[in-house]
Amino acid sequence: MDLFNVKSKKAIVTGAAQGLANGMAEGLMEAGVEVCIIDISEKTADVAAAFCEKGYKCHAVNANLGDRTDLVNAFNKAVEVLGGHLDIIVNAAGIQKRHFCEEFPIEDWDAVININLSAVFSLCQLAGQQYIKQGSKGKIINIASMLSFFGGYTVPAYAASKGGVAQLTKALSNEWASKGININALAPGYMDTEMNVALIADETRNTEILNRIPAKRWGTPDDMKGITIFLSAEASDYLNGAIIPVDGGYLSK
Repeated sequence: MDLFNVKSKKAIVTGAAQGLANGMAEGLMEAGVEVCIIDISEKTADVAAAFCEKGYKCHAVNANLGDRTDLVNAFNKAVEVLGGHLDIIVNAAGIQKRHFCEEFPIEDWDAVININLSAVFSLCQLAGQQYIKQGSKGKIINIASMLSFFGGYTVPAYAASKGGVAQLTKALSNEWASKGININALAPGYMDTEMNVALIADETRNTEILNRIPAKRWGTPDDMKGITIFLSAEASDYLNGAIIPVDGGYLSK
């Protein structure tokens, strides 16, 4: 259906060397999108090359999104390798630090807020400027979290950053919806990724989590593909400022 056709569109996906972002990038490429991955990982170029070997159009830009100059340069380089045009950006890069609140190092707080929130704002702003300059519609997909809705344990910086992403998404939609820019956020539930290795290995917490998920399983990167394509396509043109749980029903129980 044309409503869901994203073939030949151009996208940036941050943090896509692994995890959920990798699955989202793959889903877009499977649907015919040309993707540029921005990631700090040393394997970023190898990941992009592996996608190209599968027949997809994929580029790699290695960058530290925690450095403002590096971030701006990476965005500009990504748009350049995509032919000077951008249709979609998925702001999926993120980090996690765990400490008891009374012991949480301020350095870790700063690092999490910088990557998970400040960098997201900068990339949203750059994408918004690009779409306005192009005079075209554009899609921005941010990654919120279950912790955009509740507080969690030992993760005050992560919870604060993801609450911020949700509110940032709403604020930007108020100004940009009239300009043809759609900005929404996905809130993944408990996902089987590198970030949750400790939780999965904790038999007690793992059981508690699974007992609350109606789907009775942890999510996977593949579970993020369909909703990413939807938010990238014309089918979502009247959806703006939404925070969409992808959680197997966790929030509703």
